[in-house]
Amino acid sequence: MADLEAYINNSPRGADTKSATASNIAGPGPSYNAWMMTCAALVLFMTLPGLALFYGGLVRAKNVLSVLAQCLGIAGLVTIVWWVVGYSLVFSRSSPFIGGLKFAFLHGVDARPNSDYSYWASQDVFAMYQLMFAIIAPALIIGAVAERVKFAAVLVFVGVWMSAVYFPIAHMVWGIDVAGGTVVHMSSGWSALVLCILLGHRLGFRKEIMAPHSMVLCMVGTGLLWVGWYGFNAGSALAPDGIAANAFMTTTLATAVASFTWAMLEYMLRGKPSVLGFCSGAVAGLVVITPACGYIAATGAVIIGIAAGILPFFACTKLKSWLGYDDALDTFGIHAVGGTLGAFLTGIFATASVNPNLSLSTGAPLNPATQNGLARIVGHTLWIEQLKAIVVTIVVAVVGTAVIGALVRGAIGLRIPPEIERQGLDINQHGEEGYITS
Repeated sequence: MADLEAYINNSPRGADTKSATASNIAGPGPSYNAWMMTCAALVLFMTLPGLALFYGGLVRAKNVLSVLAQCLGIAGLVTIVWWVVGYSLVFSRSSPFIGGLKFAFLHGVDARPNSDYSYWASQDVFAMYQLMFAIIAPALIIGAVAERVKFAAVLVFVGVWMSAVYFPIAHMVWGIDVAGGTVVHMSSGWSALVLCILLGHRLGFRKEIMAPHSMVLCMVGTGLLWVGWYGFNAGSALAPDGIAANAFMTTTLATAVASFTWAMLEYMLRGKPSVLGFCSGAVAGLVVITPACGYIAATGAVIIGIAAGILPFFACTKLKSWLGYDDALDTFGIHAVGGTLGAFLTGIFATASVNPNLSLSTGAPLNPATQNGLARIVGHTLWIEQLKAIVVTIVVAVVGTAVIGALVRGAIGLRIPPEIERQGLDINQHGEEGYITS
């Protein structure tokens, strides 16, 4: 009965708490593994094909395959790095700044749960689930440097960036961040800004029309991202429980509200609500709600949705113009600005009435000394802790990307030659064309 109660409540069984009463269940929970494998597939779905189609539709036709190839290349490379050392550096115990090598080459990562992270999901399933986050983070960066970056430079940069930026940030600050708003969106968004500045403007920037070649692909990609994001946010509860249910609800509310808000701003300011506006607003809503989805109530989600439709809108339409950087597909405006906004608002709207982990104690319920770390700060200084995480993330991402980008530029070059940029990356970098018209 104790095992069954622990299974239903996603709590530790006797073996996990070193109880004198032995547990009769040694293995993982089937429903937990089914949930996590489904969510892992959904998160991969966000990159392949979701992000690939979203970004692919936004570039010009001569560069559509370059975006798809970069997403595929990153998926393969990051998986290899994750197997060799990535998972271990993020999720094994060591220093506060980076993990150790206990799980290098996924040694010891098998069907038994790792109770540091989940009592009932197999560690190999957990490792694959977290891999999908590691894949999409660098894939987001390519939106800022689209249409002018070398494919080889993408691979070299991503390989080093994962070890120097993503792995340390993921190890340090993923605690309060439900589903990677800081780890994924802030790290990639701020890195994207630095890299696009290092790379320089596209040829013809602000002189030629560089409109998306297919809003149909962009909208399809947006829909796939939205669907996949349920695995991203609800799956990060690591159980099909009440926290996951709340994350599902708040993700839906914030995304729909942000999409509508962005398009209505266009309607008021420009006279026409665009499909690109609906799509951009939806992605911004998904980004901003991500760190807060499992900690806030419905009203907070709606407020976050409104904020997500307003601030990233002005970052993409005004800030970029004022500062003059060429963020081709608005990675910084949506992911850095949105991710930072979401991380801060998590500290404002998080409530223990939604997530019992914010009030859980191991002793007397009203004794702060027995509460976990989150419970001691929620409602008091959580927003300050979030600011600390924001600052750490920005510093690591900006400094790390500046150094890595400069080294890659000096070693093999970041940018394709002008004649190739004019002809298009597809035929020159990959020997293929996205569309054959004759």
